Amino acid sequence: MVIFIFIFPLLSSCRFTSKQEADGQQLAPGTQEGYILAKQHCGTCHSFVPAVYLNQITWKDKVLPGMARNVGIGIFGETDYINNDNYGSGAVSFENWMKIVDYYIKNAPEELSPAKAPVPIIENWSIFKLKKTAHYILPFAKTMLVVIDTTTDKIYTSDGNTNFLYRWNNLLQATDSVKLASPAVSATFFNDSNGAYKAVVATLGTMNATDVSEGQILKFDLTKKLIAAEDTLAQKLPRPVQSVAADLNNDGLIDWVVCGFGHLKGGLYWLQQLPEGGYRKNIILEVPGAIKAVAQDFNHDGWTDLMVLFAHDDESIRLFTNDHKGSFTSSRILTFPPVNGSSGFQLADFNKDGLMDILYTCGDNADLSIILKPFHGMYIYLNKGNSTYKKAYFYPVNGCTKAIAADFDKDGDLDIATIAFFADFKNKPAEKFLYFEQDKAMHFVPHSPPIEKNGRWICMDVNDYDKDGDLDIILGNFARGFIIPKDYRPDWDVSTPFIILENKISQKSYK
Repeated sequence: MVIFIFIFPLLSSCRFTSKQEADGQQLAPGTQEGYILAKQHCGTCHSFVPAVYLNQITWKDKVLPGMARNVGIGIFGETDYINNDNYGSGAVSFENWMKIVDYYIKNAPEELSPAKAPVPIIENWSIFKLKKTAHYILPFAKTMLVVIDTTTDKIYTSDGNTNFLYRWNNLLQATDSVKLASPAVSATFFNDSNGAYKAVVATLGTMNATDVSEGQILKFDLTKKLIAAEDTLAQKLPRPVQSVAADLNNDGLIDWVVCGFGHLKGGLYWLQQLPEGGYRKNIILEVPGAIKAVAQDFNHDGWTDLMVLFAHDDESIRLFTNDHKGSFTSSRILTFPPVNGSSGFQLADFNKDGLMDILYTCGDNADLSIILKPFHGMYIYLNKGNSTYKKAYFYPVNGCTKAIAADFDKDGDLDIATIAFFADFKNKPAEKFLYFEQDKAMHFVPHSPPIEKNGRWICMDVNDYDKDGDLDIILGNFARGFIIPKDYRPDWDVSTPFIILENKISQKSYK
């Protein structure tokens, strides 16, 4: 999500001449002061975005008007600004605002050039074959969760039309379901202290970008029919998108870390399980955009820490080090521009040096700057030790939503599967799903199975669905809405809630 929020400027002694370069770009004559003002104001609460990141019309018609409202500048129509001293916060004077506008308009390109892929996409099935559901449930699918549970040989999905959580058998038939207050977007399976098999599910509340806090964290007993939740761990949460099991205070009880994405408000929370029963919500960091958390002992001191991706105005990956006293010390691992639209990350050792690297994706594209962006895609940052990471690989994927690294072809190295909810449907529909085969060290060959007509993928999970010794991929179909560009007419299947790409590498007949 992309939100620009300005605060009062920092003092600066920076000066540029018309022939000096700023952020890799030579400034247009007369825009040096606007550049300095832009850096002072927006660079204090998130990474500064140089003008070259977006085209002129997007800055002029969309982003700059949106930014103006946040700094107390009035708007007449959508692109004309009003010198109104009583409007908003007044964080930027009208005179300085117009200099900032001048910098962006005069230095932005008319169009963004597409990124050049290091290796072309091969359109073939590679090691996969298609498997579809036995029947449809709804006229059109709005799948927001897909999870393969190999412990019980079941699949769980959630639909945003009906808010139902569905359970499917290994014949891909829906066996039972339960209606929730809002769609489920995260599920974690575990055995409780009595050995009973349970699931904790996060429900979003609303998909709309609002600050209505209606999300819940629910517990289900999976040994029974999906009639109702066994327990509500928390409610009235700001659009929670993930819940992660973690014993954060070393008391032997399972706690839950919740990423409350929110909108203008949100937070990272710790649901602390109490010895007498119930949970207490603790705030770790109250800012919007928390989208993905990994819980593990990063500094090897015997206490669980957190690495969290924030995907909103101040986009970043941060490490929260456990202080053993119920609090955390935060440090930045990586910082990204707010136009990235960060969408996910995973820890994996790509170069086999024993250190966990970062697989990162960006491609959320439903806010002010709704254009194809050449920096959207899949990145690998190698771990250099001491919480230092260096970019080692990038593959451009328009609107990239998620990536999962695993040894799909069983050759001893990590491959990658990606989905792109905001793909270039007109020109590159194949990039909606890509399988990156690592054929040599840090070299990936992208394959695109011919599934462009089978749906549009917003969620993905990887597991050995058929228990034949290799990893399969399930893709959830969110069939309608959020189309880029606006004049594109979707031509994919709108009814199938999900498909499975069944891995055939373990089959004896496969070569």
